[in-house]
Amino acid sequence: MRASEDLDAPEAGEGAAQEGSEEDPGQEGGGEGPTLEAALEAILLVVDEPVAEVTLAQVLERPTHEVAAALRGLAAEYTAAGRGFDLREVAGGWRFYTRADCAPLVERFVRDGQQTRLTQAALETLAVVAYRQPVSRARVAAVRGVNSDGVMRTLVARGLVEEAGTDPESQAVLYRTSSYFLERLGLRDLSELPELAPFLPDDVENLEETTK
Repeated sequence: MRASEDLDAPEAGEGAAQEGSEEDPGQEGGGEGPTLEAALEAILLVVDEPVAEVTLAQVLERPTHEVAAALRGLAAEYTAAGRGFDLREVAGGWRFYTRADCAPLVERFVRDGQQTRLTQAALETLAVVAYRQPVSRARVAAVRGVNSDGVMRTLVARGLVEEAGTDPESQAVLYRTSSYFLERLGLRDLSELPELAPFLPDDVENLEETTK
């Protein structure tokens, strides 16, 4: 019995050791975070300017040379895979950029695809500017009968309307349609606008410059 017990004892010990060895990798894996490459990608996705290698190394608490090597590895990987973006080292730091041959598609999306249709208020405001330019926001509001400041900001942001100096009397900022406006409507110049002015009030020029 002792002999068999002696023989069984090592087997039990081996089983315990095996169980311990199976638990260790699991515990170690459970404490692991993202890889260095994944961490770099996550940070660089949210930056709005190039980030220096030393800064990334400090944040990730990794040696600078390891961070530099990982960045160059990622850049090479994206290029080899033909991804739609590059990881470039510029101005002393690293940042994601759209790949050059994808630029026309990105430009089309930004200028057209991402923009929604103009609201009725925006169309009305744009029409007043087009036919009465240069015109102030107050005068636009007087024609429409409602405050148009927010709509004007939208039109300016979309590049359809631009500033055109100030009124010499009131010092109010004047606005006019842009060349992009003509491009979007397929016009050579403002003389090709359809005859819509007769539908506007005849006394617009005499309305007070108020926006209340």
